[in-house]
Amino acid sequence: MRVLLIGANGYLGRYVADRLLADPAVQLTALGRGDDADVRFDLATGSPGALTRFLDAVHPGVVVNCAGTTRGGARELTRHNTVAVATICESLRRSGCGARLVHLGCASEYGPSQPGSSTAEDAVPRPGGPYGVSKLAATELVLGSGLDAVVLRVFSPVGPGTPAGSPLGRLAEAMRRAMQSGDSELKLGGLGVQRDFVDVRDVARAVHAASLSAAQGVVNIGTGRAVRLREAAAVLARVAGFGGSLHELDSPPARLVIPAPAPEGHPASAPPTAYPYPDGCGTWQQADVRTARDRLGWRPRIVLEESLADIWMEAACRI
Repeated sequence: MRVLLIGANGYLGRYVADRLLADPAVQLTALGRGDDADVRFDLATGSPGALTRFLDAVHPGVVVNCAGTTRGGARELTRHNTVAVATICESLRRSGCGARLVHLGCASEYGPSQPGSSTAEDAVPRPGGPYGVSKLAATELVLGSGLDAVVLRVFSPVGPGTPAGSPLGRLAEAMRRAMQSGDSELKLGGLGVQRDFVDVRDVARAVHAASLSAAQGVVNIGTGRAVRLREAAAVLARVAGFGGSLHELDSPPARLVIPAPAPEGHPASAPPTAYPYPDGCGTWQQADVRTARDRLGWRPRIVLEESLADIWMEAACRI
C-alpha cells in the first residue's frame, strides 16, 4: 500500500510516519514544506493542479493529512488549516488515483462541553476560537468532498515531543525550573481544567487503523476519560521526583498560570504569568470513543503516567 503523508515533520506527523514505516506493507512518501520531505510542497500556496499531477504520478492508495498549525491569527490559521485542506480535496477529486483520505481534525471543533458529559461524533460543533473554527471548516470540506474519507477528531495529544507551549509542556518546564533552582514550592493556577489526554503514539495507531479500514465520517480519538490538570501536575511531580509542594493559585477558569522565569540578577520568583488554555474548550472535555472501538478496532493503550514520564524525560535533559 502506497501512502502519501502530509505533515510528517509535525508533532503528530512524526509518530504517524514511524507507525506507518513499521508496517512492511506500506510504501511511504512524505510531502511537506521542509527540506527533509520527500517532496516539497506548500499546501497553503500551492495550486490544486500541481498537487494533482503529483498524485497522478505517485498514485497513492491512501493520503494522510497531519499538516496544520495551532498558532497565529485568523488569517494564518485559515491558510494552513482550511485552505490547505481545500487544496487536498480538490486535487484528490481531479486525480485518477482514487486514494482514500485520512484527515486529522481536533476536539477544538466541538468547543466547550457540559461538565460530566462525553462528546460523541453527532454533537453540534460550537468551536470557541479561531483555531477550532479553522479546523471545523476543514472537516466540513472533507465530509462534503464526496471522497472516500475519514476525519479523526483527536482530543488532547500528549507524550514525547509535546510542544513546550502546550499546557503540559509548560507544566514540565515550570517543574524543571523549580528543581533546577532548588525551589521547594511550585505555584500554579488554572489547574481545574479537565481534558481527555491521549498519547501521541496511540493517535498514530489510530491513523494506521483508519488507513486500513472502510470507516467514513468523523471518529473521535481519545481515552474516554477526562483528567483534571491538577491531577496531571501531581503525577508529573511524582515521576519527576519533585519533593516540594504544589501550591494552586486562584485564577480565572480555563487559564493556565505558571511562574515566569525571574529576570537575570533577581533571585526572587517573578509574578505568575497566565496563559489562555489554547483549545477554546472551556473547563471540560471528554470523548465518547465507542465509534473508534467499533469501526476501527482501536483502543488507547498508553496510560497518562507513561506519557507524562516521557514528557518529563525530555524536560529533565535540559536541567
